Amino acid sequence: MGINWILLFEAYNYTTVAVATLCYYMQPTIVVILSPLIFSEKLTAKKAACAAVAIVGMVLVSGVTGSGDLPKTNIQGVFMGLGAAVFYSSVVIINKRISGVDAYQKTIVQLLFAGITMIPYMLLTGGLGNEDFNTGTVILLLIMGIVHTGIAYVLYFGSIDGLKTQTIAILSYIDPVSALLFSALLLNEPLSVPGILGALMIIGVISEKLKDAG
Repeated sequence: MGINWILLFEAYNYTTVAVATLCYYMQPTIVVILSPLIFSEKLTAKKAACAAVAIVGMVLVSGVTGSGDLPKTNIQGVFMGLGAAVFYSSVVIINKRISGVDAYQKTIVQLLFAGITMIPYMLLTGGLGNEDFNTGTVILLLIMGIVHTGIAYVLYFGSIDGLKTQTIAILSYIDPVSALLFSALLLNEPLSVPGILGALMIIGVISEKLKDAG
């Protein structure tokens, strides 16, 4: 998890947010491909089609197709984004393998060691000691750490045991769709036609997977 975070945020430094995000969300595809080998889950034509539609939807949501960002892409950023996707995939696979441990224990242990992993990285990159902390910054960091990381991971790890690996992977695409919608509602960022179409494609795939899970 710690290496996943490091590679993702480094990818943002070397390429555009759209390209880095697109590379990062190859994670569900990696999990879907590996699930028959690791978990003996059958990859049906329907599941493969859902994964393909979700990938196309993710490409549209990322904005790469219409932003002109792709020619500016640094290949190092692409590889870092894909590397982050690989390590993100390993988080899903390892947690699916872990049994007999509740979601709270999983969250505490993994976030603790992810934080420890980040310390030498921050020391080497000068990420410690240069921050201008104020009350507002501290409050936002606490909200991010407690709500958007701690509680979110408890819910995520708690759901893994009851779902198939392929379903978990496809449901991961709700993340970029949520980012797209919240950026429009809270930040007044414009919604593009390809972005809306991609979001609808992903939502349709997620709805289909929820029917199967139910």
